[in-house]
Amino acid sequence: MDTKLLSFLTVIETKSYTLAAKKLNLTQPAISQHIKQLEDEYQIKLFNRNGNELMLTSAGEILQKYAKRIEALYNDLNRKINDNRNGNTNLIIGITHTSESGIAPEILADYTIGKKGTHIKIISDSIKNLYDKLGNFEIDMAIIEGKVGGNKFSSVLLDTDSLVAIISNANPLSKKKIISIDDLKKEKLILRDADSGTTSLFRLGLNKLDLDLDDFNVILQINSVATIKDLVRKDLGISILPRSVVLEEIKNKSLISLPLENMNLVRETSLVYINGNVEREILEDIASIYRNKVSSI
Repeated sequence: MDTKLLSFLTVIETKSYTLAAKKLNLTQPAISQHIKQLEDEYQIKLFNRNGNELMLTSAGEILQKYAKRIEALYNDLNRKINDNRNGNTNLIIGITHTSESGIAPEILADYTIGKKGTHIKIISDSIKNLYDKLGNFEIDMAIIEGKVGGNKFSSVLLDTDSLVAIISNANPLSKKKIISIDDLKKEKLILRDADSGTTSLFRLGLNKLDLDLDDFNVILQINSVATIKDLVRKDLGISILPRSVVLEEIKNKSLISLPLENMNLVRETSLVYINGNVEREILEDIASIYRNKVSSI
């Protein structure tokens, strides 16, 4: 990778010319020269100083965006050349926080077991950040819920999922076949964060019934799906989650899932990628393992 761009990104990361020089094993004047060369080349100013703090200019933010993409492509090139040389396959796969608490990690582990020489690094992030990482070639593919965003991305459908009410065995509602809105209003709700895809879909369903989250007793909003499941298991409240993240709990009967009356909260789970960046066989094998796992529970 171009050393000037590497110096630029390292200055942003460390917020210091001195620390960037130390990290890259260069002198501080060398770092300063790299930044000046970039500014001269593009005829822009990259940083402003606010006291001792370095602040990116608007032009610097544009260069950062493309420099990160170049860095990711360079790293991706090295990784794939090394894989070709050594006969290995190294994949970087992004998953949402929802998928992280579901069957996705197990699916990917099963795939590596069946493919000798395959290694997978999992990165968990928000849907927006995963799309950004895909677009910058920082990850090879991502398991994402909801409609696939953007024409630049291709996808393989893994499952059609739906939001359900998650209830402890001790809750009297566990004896019912379906949960009504009136039932929900009487319960303490433990939900995902407000900006999560799960809560956004639930809110959209409520809006169609002329309702809002404010009409319910939401006692906690937490990002961690694992924590939510643990709290519900202890009967501290009920939650609304994708059925896919509680498949194991449904199977071992540690939690109960029930549909929501008059609410059709369906969404797709897909393996999203940029065409040409991942071998089709890899996509199909992961999708096959995922579907078989879902159908067996």
